[in-house]
Amino acid sequence: MTKEEIIEKGTVVYQKAPLMNDNPMHYCPGCSHGVVHKLIAEVIQEMGMEEKSIGISPVGCGVFIYNYIDIDWQEAAHGRAPALATAIKRLLPDRLVFTYQGDGDCAGIGTNETIHALNRGENIVIIYINNAIYGMTGGQMAPTTLLGQKTVTCPYGREPKLNGFPLKLTEIAAQLEGTSYVSRQSVQSVAAIRKAKKALRHAFDVSMQGKGSCFIEFVSTCSSGWKMIPEKSNKWMEENMFPYYQLGDLKDE
Repeated sequence: MTKEEIIEKGTVVYQKAPLMNDNPMHYCPGCSHGVVHKLIAEVIQEMGMEEKSIGISPVGCGVFIYNYIDIDWQEAAHGRAPALATAIKRLLPDRLVFTYQGDGDCAGIGTNETIHALNRGENIVIIYINNAIYGMTGGQMAPTTLLGQKTVTCPYGREPKLNGFPLKLTEIAAQLEGTSYVSRQSVQSVAAIRKAKKALRHAFDVSMQGKGSCFIEFVSTCSSGWKMIPEKSNKWMEENMFPYYQLGDLKDE
């Protein structure tokens, strides 16, 4: 059913974004990645940027995003997506260039690349999925793992004297001179998804206007890594992650 037919019949249906292909997703039930993928696909299509968008996906659960959204993609070494995005955007300034990174990649292995690309004010968008764990490699402690949170590498919970404190990369990004728009969102409810889509569209618009770097964190769940059912994961995220990683816009110039 086309959008015009839906409007004509007054019917509201939940549709797959046309820019997404028919490959079955490999993500675990309840994973936030699929929802964020859909938002990216919808925003790109609504902007009419299907032929001018380039995404960069490094190592992590989201590395296979190129299987699901029908735009140009480039793979990057672990943590190096912002450097690659910098090169592509400088060579092709009329393209919408964004990275899609997990917290282990963006806030751990690639912290240096992330901070310096943002500080230079590169006209790229960094999409940052924070589920407080290394999801793909077995559930190890990540830079974003909360204090007291248990993982396979801190089975008794994260201890600040031993492991340090959870890294608030979005707050760091907001302090950099080169960033223009910095936001933290989530996708655990319909209301949250609507806010997240609005933030994503704004970031893409700002990037294409050449106003500087944009950084969007999505506080997310990892049901498998957390060893919880999806419903419990959402509740745990709301009760434990949201107080520490507070949602909303941190910077908008």
